[in-house]
Amino acid sequence: MSTGSLRKHDKFRSRILRSARDIVVYLPPGYEEQAQRRFPVLYLQDGQNLFDGATSYIPGMYWRVGETTDHLIAAGTIQPLIIVGIYNAGVRRVREYTPTNIPRIGGGQAGRYLRMLTEELMPFIETQYRVLSGPAHTGFGGSSLGGLLTLFAGLRFPHVFGRLAALSPSVWWGHQWIHEFAARADVSPRPRIWLDIGTQESARIVREVERLRNLLIEKGWTPEQDLHFEIIDRGEHNEAAWAQRVGPFLQFLFPAGDSAI
Repeated sequence: MSTGSLRKHDKFRSRILRSARDIVVYLPPGYEEQAQRRFPVLYLQDGQNLFDGATSYIPGMYWRVGETTDHLIAAGTIQPLIIVGIYNAGVRRVREYTPTNIPRIGGGQAGRYLRMLTEELMPFIETQYRVLSGPAHTGFGGSSLGGLLTLFAGLRFPHVFGRLAALSPSVWWGHQWIHEFAARADVSPRPRIWLDIGTQESARIVREVERLRNLLIEKGWTPEQDLHFEIIDRGEHNEAAWAQRVGPFLQFLFPAGDSAI
């Protein structure tokens, strides 16, 4: 089986955030040989936890994104795609991944983080790699606070991000602020959304994510057409659990033969 390759961009600097972070890019098998072909792109948060257990901030536990994507491309079940892993900024992670500020906790810089992504990082990636443009070809994903950020990004910029992977999203943040935002958001076009939660993440959190699922359906999303919701039996809130969901969410968001891609 042929495998994809990884390229690293160290200390990508953002003027908007006034900080730098590493970026790792997965290129699908055959990328170099298909010089005229362009590929859909998926931007994933917590990039150090995606491809290598040695870089993960939980040593040895990572999402196995490269291995899983290689396998699915070889099996012909997903479109070949480019995946951009954006390292989190350590102590600034909570600030950058959250849309509102909580007293004594902080946060509230997600809007600026998304400006960094859309105004700085995405143009950079588009000059370096052969990516397709438009929401049908552009995904965004993350887990926990990264899942919250994913939902915020897709609901705020549906004309940019058309395919969302929100794993174990922290919908509790800010007294369920994301529910209020989703209820009032005018979302067009509607992105395709993978939404999940594990039973080991507390019954309260499961109910809150179910509530968000119901709200999305009320706003026009259709289950298994542009919305997949799943409660993972015995699913936990960690990298090993999320690694098991990479294959399923890639197949839902970027299926082979999808005429929209």
